Amino acid sequence: MTIGVERKGIRFQPDSKRVIARFYLPGGDDRARSIIKKVLDLSEEETRFSLNQVLTNFSVRHRNISKVFRKHFNRVRHIIQGMDMDPGILPKSTKLLLGAYFTMEYSIESAAFFNPSIMEDPDQTALADGEKRVIVSFRATGEGHISSIVFRSGVIDRNHNLTFKEPGEMVDIPEAVKRYVYEKPTFVDKLSEMNIKRDLVNMVMERLPDEFTYGQLQKSIADATVENNLNSMQKKIVNDINWLANAHYEITFSLDTALSERVIYPISDTEVNGIEDARFVKFTDDNGSITYYATYTAYNGFTILPKMIETKDFYLFKILPIHGEHAQNKGMALFPRKIDGKYVMMSRIDGVNNYIMRSGDIHFWRNAVRIQEPQFPWQFIQIGNCGSPVETEKGWLLLTHGVGPMRRYCLGATLLDRENPEKVLGQTKEPLLAPNDEEREGYVPNVVYSCGAMIHNGKLVIPYAMADYASTFATVSLDELFSKLEYY
Repeated sequence: MTIGVERKGIRFQPDSKRVIARFYLPGGDDRARSIIKKVLDLSEEETRFSLNQVLTNFSVRHRNISKVFRKHFNRVRHIIQGMDMDPGILPKSTKLLLGAYFTMEYSIESAAFFNPSIMEDPDQTALADGEKRVIVSFRATGEGHISSIVFRSGVIDRNHNLTFKEPGEMVDIPEAVKRYVYEKPTFVDKLSEMNIKRDLVNMVMERLPDEFTYGQLQKSIADATVENNLNSMQKKIVNDINWLANAHYEITFSLDTALSERVIYPISDTEVNGIEDARFVKFTDDNGSITYYATYTAYNGFTILPKMIETKDFYLFKILPIHGEHAQNKGMALFPRKIDGKYVMMSRIDGVNNYIMRSGDIHFWRNAVRIQEPQFPWQFIQIGNCGSPVETEKGWLLLTHGVGPMRRYCLGATLLDRENPEKVLGQTKEPLLAPNDEEREGYVPNVVYSCGAMIHNGKLVIPYAMADYASTFATVSLDELFSKLEYY
């Protein structure tokens, strides 16, 4: 039975003008030394002239570009030191020009702007009756198919019309803060999940207290390396330990950035090939405090690592791996509150079916119950969630995706019991939303996909991607949706 879906005319398209200034190392250290030598051979006048040209061309495109140049100069200091030179005595103009040679622009949204999730903005002031301010996150993809997380701010009115602020002209990447405190048992357990041999792990970890910092870990690794003649396998294990350590970090944005100017670009080695499909949710704790969480998939070109973002203000973000034997595969989505004192998460640990996990620790997931498997032809290949469930009087409404013939992705809906979400009450027998002629054409044909919906004034508001290329919105009446579910 067909359910009435109102597609909105609003479109979010890729925009090649949205660029960041990122570190650039052309070739290896030998080539970098050659570039550095050529810059150092310039006269003082030539250095100032070249730097002024760069600043004239790029200062209007980036906030505080000289700060970026200083940061990137510091990333090649070790190469300069290896040339038997003291980088600290170089003139300021030389340092900045060197930094410019190791900087490149990267268009974060040039290829695709897709897989959105929507949430209520922390700021709900100065709104008309029936309006709600929202934040929408997107997966933005640029050259090399590297994905980042970007945001837009908008307002939904009482009639479900959406208006969005024009994005800021300058895009900023955050400062990374390596001040995370690791818990030794948790860290060791994750290394065990990664099948890393315990002998060298113990060699490094036995030197550390039960809680340790990134700096303490690096010192312990250095000491273990000096005291032991490591073979190639042991050196790989050291790299794996660092790989995990670098998966934990904090980032902070300048207070003078607009929301649309903040981009969470891959920082850790675990995600150098992309931050994929963030599912944001506004989470209300038992004491009433609000935290925004997002589960996402970190990809390094070879393996994936489920990770979680935590923020309260969209300026400071904490990023950590998700642990446990059931913290596997893509498509994890957190419920917006605890149930019976436990965190609850949707997952698809086998890549085919929907599961529910419960845990007393938001970062550890060791138990999973399969609740749903492909049942209808449009989802025979696989099903999964399309973001966190939303709570209604009738139960938890879960937006789902199904994959059918010709690898066509469609959206559906499932209703879960409020107190026992492992119990499926009903679901849509036919797709709620299938790609139409416009939506099927794009980077990945025949796909509609969402990473999270919300309820506003009696309707489900669904942001969704079209063919993994652009994004749009649709709304569905809750009353009509509930009336047409197939109940069990």
